[in-house]
Amino acid sequence: MSVYRPELHVTAERGILEGPAGVIRAGDREHHEWHMFYQYKLDPDAASAWGHEVSEGDPFSWLECNDAIVPVGGELNVRAGSVVASEDSGVDSDGNQAIDLYFTSNTAAGNTIQRAHADDLAAISDELDEAEDGRLLPAAGVKRLGAVVQDDEEFTSFRSPCVVRDWRECEDLGATHVGWIMLAVTGPTESPQPVVLTSGDGQAWKVEGALIFEGESGLDTTGRLVAPRITRLRDEVDNEIYDVLFLTVEGTERDRAVYLVGKLEGNVFKVTSPAAPLDYGHDFTRPRNSTYTLEPANAQDRFERTYFFGFMAKAGRNIDPTEEPNWASEGWARALTLPRRATLQHGVLYQVPAPGLPEAVQSSRHALMWTALCDIPVGSTVVADVLDGNEEPVAVITHNGETLTVDRLDGDPVEAKVNEDDEDNITIIVDGSTLEVFAGGGSVVTSSRIWSESGYTGIRSRVTGDAEIFNEWRRGFPSAR
Repeated sequence: MSVYRPELHVTAERGILEGPAGVIRAGDREHHEWHMFYQYKLDPDAASAWGHEVSEGDPFSWLECNDAIVPVGGELNVRAGSVVASEDSGVDSDGNQAIDLYFTSNTAAGNTIQRAHADDLAAISDELDEAEDGRLLPAAGVKRLGAVVQDDEEFTSFRSPCVVRDWRECEDLGATHVGWIMLAVTGPTESPQPVVLTSGDGQAWKVEGALIFEGESGLDTTGRLVAPRITRLRDEVDNEIYDVLFLTVEGTERDRAVYLVGKLEGNVFKVTSPAAPLDYGHDFTRPRNSTYTLEPANAQDRFERTYFFGFMAKAGRNIDPTEEPNWASEGWARALTLPRRATLQHGVLYQVPAPGLPEAVQSSRHALMWTALCDIPVGSTVVADVLDGNEEPVAVITHNGETLTVDRLDGDPVEAKVNEDDEDNITIIVDGSTLEVFAGGGSVVTSSRIWSESGYTGIRSRVTGDAEIFNEWRRGFPSAR
């Protein structure tokens, strides 16, 4: 039995997961599937490829599919990118959903961005096919179309593409978007430069220029900016529509994922809300936002919410994944976060778990969930202990009304300030070796990896001072108090 592998989070069935590559939701609210494409390798010395998993109805019941893209010819690695519905919604007369996959091709000569195409998303999600050596065969329905972005006179080593439909010239929210935007990274690893590109057909791309900021960005200028991602949301307070830019700031020891709110015009991001942390936990980097195969029936719903996943790792590079206990004992390493539904309120991103999580936890064998509505006056606390199989704390989560602290009892607690105007609520999800905490209505979120050899006996809550827990809900078994 797997002790450390989560049930509801995406992990590589075998090998080392290196981050989400692209996420797409196919179908509509009545019947839909989530498709997760991720970068992984079978062992530390193997080449990176794109794995693929699918979950029907909710984003918690993942099944492994054939690899989507594997290295060919002289390729050393196939690295992360984006997945989008093909032009004209990509659905043919038989109902087959066509998609395009943009990925980084890494060779001895450098990096290029390439495009692949699948005529039928469902067909590449069929039963697994294995070679004689046990490796997964690549999906037969994915056709590589070659390089679409290569070195030019100004920029080199294009990689990590984010591709979304171009909304900038579309004043009518009900109209079909025309063309595409790409954000990518260029230059050497030591000094990466995000850039903006545009295309009318998804094949021929024009570089608009290096991504620059107008206004106070709030970014750490000493860090390296990588993994740019962009989405668009309507602010629920002023009813205006903004672009939300995700960036990962690589540090010497830990990455910091941030978001900025503003408007992208050409290659200029006009900032209205400066960089703020996307996650305050021990292990979060390189988020990826979801794309969709169908537009909502109501045009006003187009920008109401977005979904994204993060990579549960301290950093995206220079950290040895084989040091995780599950590598030696179970043959896998690294995990993705649960999907988060994000909305924008007064320039602040609020994140909550995707719908269906309580039911998924209750149906699981080992996952636990605790949610509490509280009142926490100054000088008081609500404390939740994550208990191992011996009913000893593995992690302690403390909310004092002003700050949220997650302590893994390893001498390295993390702390986040909670806005006093937000509700005093807490949600904790424990799933294998993953711990995620949501507080302040979703204004504060933390992701951390924890390891208990004896499993978990529950989540125990208590209060100090004048704090009160008005209501609390528990899901999963057991549920210790």
